[in-house]
Parts: sequence; structure tokens; C-alpha cells
Amino acid sequence: MRTATFAILTLAMLEVSPAAQTRARQTLDIYVVDVEGGNATLFVSPSGESLLMDTGNGGAAASRDAGRILAAITDSGVTQIDHLITTHWHGDHFGAMAELAGRIPIRHYIDHGPSVQSQPASDLFLKDVYPALFGKAKHTVAKPGDRIPIAGLDWRIVTAAGEAIKASLPGAGKPNPLCATYKPQEADPTENAQSVGSVITFGRFRAAHLGDLTWNKEFDLMCPMNRIGTVDVFFVSHHGQPISYREVLVHALQSRVPVMNNGTRKGGQPPAMQIIHSAPGLEDLWQAHFSALSGQEYTVPGMFIANTIDQQPEAMPVAPLAPPPPGSAPPPSPVHNGESYWIKVSAQQDGTFTVTNARNGFSKTYRSR
Repeated sequence: MRTATFAILTLAMLEVSPAAQTRARQTLDIYVVDVEGGNATLFVSPSGESLLMDTGNGGAAASRDAGRILAAITDSGVTQIDHLITTHWHGDHFGAMAELAGRIPIRHYIDHGPSVQSQPASDLFLKDVYPALFGKAKHTVAKPGDRIPIAGLDWRIVTAAGEAIKASLPGAGKPNPLCATYKPQEADPTENAQSVGSVITFGRFRAAHLGDLTWNKEFDLMCPMNRIGTVDVFFVSHHGQPISYREVLVHALQSRVPVMNNGTRKGGQPPAMQIIHSAPGLEDLWQAHFSALSGQEYTVPGMFIANTIDQQPEAMPVAPLAPPPPGSAPPPSPVHNGESYWIKVSAQQDGTFTVTNARNGFSKTYRSR
């Protein structure tokens, strides 16, 4: 009888243990994972629910990037991905999905719908691979205004499939004076303009992640009214490339801390960096990588950069490296297949949040404003 009672008690303890661990979590934890100029951002709520936004690069890099994402997942303590948002169908955003799904359960797949841009890798993936993945789980095509149910968070979809929310989020909706000086660009026919964008609220803490949303779609979202309002953390659009991230969005958001998931030679070009550094309310910019396209002229102190560059030169030139001409590919970056480091944001309900550089352990806490 004692043996049976002990077994029942042991089983009960095992059953409640995960819940007890969930109750012990007090912060919204966000991991910006280094996937070499792609995107993978992991959100873990105080309830223990997880959402991963994008899965990094495919091809030969798929195993590497899936491994880096899994390292962040392991550090967070979760054992499955409850929701996966694929912002758009470019290889640096969905490439390692199948590899990752083979290593950890993914319960809910979210995207903007079919690709508008025919590319061999995405065409094959969407035809043969993706349906098999979400066929074993749940699949949602996101629409602006949708909410993703995560206990303790208010997660709003603000852009998807080239459309933006029409109604302002709570507390937003003021006229955006920057709209008057915006100059429209040529229409973007690529997947970037289709990006699924999110605004996440946890108590008094607010963050925004818009994928690779480009200029004209930023205008549609922010004009004539600022439908988002202000945020504490903005996950920099499009890796900090100047075809996104204009004043009409960046300066209106007044983010205290932008976090840029860039690569050594992808993102961080001077035009974008000038906009970031001149934004009202800016306190610090954090970067996944040192950018050779920034040079010393436009970069931030090394303590705010999670990954430097392999084959480090003796002295980093002040002048930025010249970017490739429009429409051409950049020269290959030095190989970085060794250890990589994430940037972690831990937010509290009162609006206070701490950002940590995993490479050097440097942390900075930003008190609620």
C-alpha cells in the first residue's frame, strides 16, 4: 500500500512540476538568435508559452541555424514551439524550418498565405514540404487585426499579405507629422512587402517586430495616423537595410532600444544607421553582428554587439565598406560556423526590461518610463 501511495504521489509531482515551473517565470523573455543575417526571434511568455518568429537560413546552413535556435530554446526551458510565425517566404526566414521541426514539436504554423514571388527554393518548399509540416499541427493564415492567444500577452498582427491594420491599437491613433515629408518609392513586388508584422504588449512593456516590411508598407501602417503608437523595443526591420526602416516608422515609434539582427555584410548600412541614431527616444542600439557596412563611423560600442566578425582584422577601418550595387549580391562574409551568441530581452510587467549580450555577459536595465 505504501508503495502504491508513493507511486501515486510521485506521478502527481511529475504532473504538476511543469506547471510549478511556469508559475515561477516572471518575465517575458525574448531571444534574438544569430542566424547570420536572417531572422529567428524566440518569445517565451511568463505562462511558459512560446512563439518563434522565423527559422533562419536553409540549404547548407539549415542544420547550423536550427542548432542555434535550439540552443536558445533549451536556455529558455521550453520543450516545444507553441506558435511559429513565418513572416514571409524568403530563404533567410523559413530556410531551417523543416530541420527544426524534425528536432522539436511545432504546434501551430502561422504565415501570410501563398508566396507572391516565385523562387525555386520557396516554390518547392511550399508545394511539397510545408503542407506536410502543418498537416500534423494547426495552420493559420494571418490577417491584420488578428490576435495570437498567448496567456499574459496581447499579441496583435498589424501587417500581413501587403495589408495593414485599419484601426489603431489601444492608446495609439494620433496624427503622424512625418507623413507629410515621406516620398513614396517604387512598389515592392517581393515577399518583403508581404511580411507578417506583430506588436506585443506585456503589461506596460511593448515591442514591435515587422519582419522585412519595406518603405511603402511602413507608410501604409503609420499614415496618416500612427496606428501603433510608441514601443520600448523595436526589432529592426529587414536587418537594418535602407530599403526599410524610414523615419515615418522609426521616428514615430520612438523605441528606446532597437535590436538589429544583421550579418557581417548584411544590414547596418549608413543611411539606415543614420535614421536609427537620430530617432527620438533612442537610448541604445543592440546588434547581432558587427557590420562591416557600418565601419566605425556608424557602429555602436562592442559591448552592445553579440557577434564580432571572424578573421578579425588588426584594426577596423573608420569608413564603412561600400555596399554592392542594387540588385547584386554582396561578397560572401567570412565563414562563421563556430559558436554564436544571442541578445536576450527580459521584460517585466511594470515596463522595466533588461537586455543581455550572451557573448560578454554585459547587461543593461531600462526602467519603466
